[in-house]
Amino acid sequence: MDVVQDPIDLPIDKLVSAARRRILETADRLFYQEGIRAIGVDRVIRESPVTRATFYRHFASKEALVVAYLSGRDRVIRRQFDQAQATVGEPVALLNLVMQGVSAEICSPLARGCPFINAAAEYPAVDHPVRQLVSNHRAWFRGTLITLLRAAEHPNPEVAAGTLVLLRDGAMVGGYLDDQTTVTAVLANAVAQIVDQVSSI
Repeated sequence: MDVVQDPIDLPIDKLVSAARRRILETADRLFYQEGIRAIGVDRVIRESPVTRATFYRHFASKEALVVAYLSGRDRVIRRQFDQAQATVGEPVALLNLVMQGVSAEICSPLARGCPFINAAAEYPAVDHPVRQLVSNHRAWFRGTLITLLRAAEHPNPEVAAGTLVLLRDGAMVGGYLDDQTTVTAVLANAVAQIVDQVSSI
């Protein structure tokens, strides 16, 4: 039995979904704020709260939970982009909106850098499932930027996209270590210089 009982009038599938959601929400919070290696399964179980049997019914191992945590982060970011794209059709405006979203993430009160960079630092083996997931996310992000820059008729979309990825990476780390206002101002200025290459064609 879970430490906190679910309402008995809920269907079984909803009870199962509720338990899985609690585990993932707890893991997301703990892994991001304190680091993946620092958090054991016992702590996730205790703070979810669920029984050990319930945890392992949903996740075969801690590694499976880590993959699910990062997959969830990936889905949220892709969904946010799709929502932005549905309302902002012009590629330069959408590109600016994407990078403004990076600045907003940096300035979040609980910001602790990039969850994907953080995870990669804790899983150095490039063939590990966690690193593969990180690589897939980064490939999607880079490809998305290239697509936007091509649509905006940037003279060198691949190089510009690579620059934006590096700017994003540096800003995410710098925003955690340094003054967030300064970091986001530098990021905005650098992005503007790349966008200006489109308008000057």
